[in-house]
Amino acid sequence: MSVARNTRTKKAPGTPKPPGKNAKKATPRQARGGRAAGPAAEPALHRMDLLESMLRIRRFEERCVELYSAARIRGFVHLYIGEEAVAVGVNEALTPEDAVVSTYREHGHALARGIPAEAVMAEMFGRTTGCSGGRGGSMHLFDASHRFYGGNAIVAGGLPLAAGLALADRMRGQHRVTCCFFGDGAFAEGEFHETANLAVLWNLPLLLICENNLYAMGTALERHEAQTDLALRAASYGMVAWAVDGMDVEAVEHAARRATEAIRAGAGPHFVEARTYRFRAHSMYDPDRYRDKAEIDRWKARDPIDQLMARLRENGELGDEELAGIEQRATHEIDDAVEAAEQAPEEPVEDLLRHVTSAPAG
Repeated sequence: MSVARNTRTKKAPGTPKPPGKNAKKATPRQARGGRAAGPAAEPALHRMDLLESMLRIRRFEERCVELYSAARIRGFVHLYIGEEAVAVGVNEALTPEDAVVSTYREHGHALARGIPAEAVMAEMFGRTTGCSGGRGGSMHLFDASHRFYGGNAIVAGGLPLAAGLALADRMRGQHRVTCCFFGDGAFAEGEFHETANLAVLWNLPLLLICENNLYAMGTALERHEAQTDLALRAASYGMVAWAVDGMDVEAVEHAARRATEAIRAGAGPHFVEARTYRFRAHSMYDPDRYRDKAEIDRWKARDPIDQLMARLRENGELGDEELAGIEQRATHEIDDAVEAAEQAPEEPVEDLLRHVTSAPAG
C-alpha cells in the first residue's frame, strides 16, 4: 500500500441513493423496508444491501451477454463482471449531489449510481427511453439528473471533464465531490498526468478511482508501465493515494468514505487504486487470447460476490430464503427492463439531426 500522507478521518454515515427518474419499482433497500444506507445502519443489513447491489449488476451484465449473443443488442459492449465491488463500494460513499464520470465499462457504475435498470437497458437497445435517448448505447450512458456524466469511449477521456466539474464546484463554493473512474491504461495517457497535476495545484475536490484490472485492453500492466504501483505514481503529484483490495466491497467502501470525508474537509484530491479483475474479455468482440486460464481462475476464486456471501453466511446473516429473494428481485427487475426496452420506440428518422445541428435561422 502506498500513501503520500496519512489522513485520519471518521466515517461519515451514508446517504441513500436518489430514486431513478423513470423508476417504477422499489429499490433493493425499499424492497426490504427502506433502511438508511451506510455503516450507520445495522452492519448486517448494510452488508445485505451491498450484496444485493453487486448481484443486481452481475445479473444485468449476464443478461447483456445473452442479448448480445442473440443479436438483440449490438455495438461494442464492455462487461463489468468481476469488478462489481468497486462501483458499489465507491457509490456508497457518494451523495446525490456529487458527480460521477465514468469509462466505457460503465454499466455497473450507472446502476450503482441509481440510474434505473430500465433506462440503462433501453439505451443498450438504442431506444428513445434510454438514459441517453438511445444515442449513446453501451459506452455512452449519461444521466444529468443523477449527475452521471458518462460513459466516455476515449481512454482517460473522462479525467479532464471530471477536473472541470470539480473546478466549477470549487469556484461556486459547492461542497461536492466529483468522482472519476478510469482504468490502469489511462496512466499511459497525458490526460491523467495533466489532471493529476492541476487537481493538486488547484486543490480540487476530486476523487480519482483507478480500476486496475491488470490489462489495458489486451496489454498487461507490466508491459506498458515501468512502475506498476499506480498509487505510488499518483502520490508523486502530492496527493493522498493508496491501494485497496478491489475484490472486497467493504474494503472499497471504507477507502472511499475515508477519501470523500477528507475531500469534503478541504484536503484536496485523493487517489484510490482498486486492484480488481474482469472475468470476461475486454469486450464482446475480444477473443481473450492474452490471458492464462489459470490466472483467470485464480481471480475468480476471489469473486467479490462469493466473498461477501461467504462472510454473511459465516456470520449467520444470510440464509437460502434471503438469497432467493435477492435473486428473484434482480431477475424480475431485469426481465421487466428487457421487456420495456423491446417495446420502447426507436428514434424517428426525422429526428436524427436533433441535438446535432442547430435549428435553421428564421
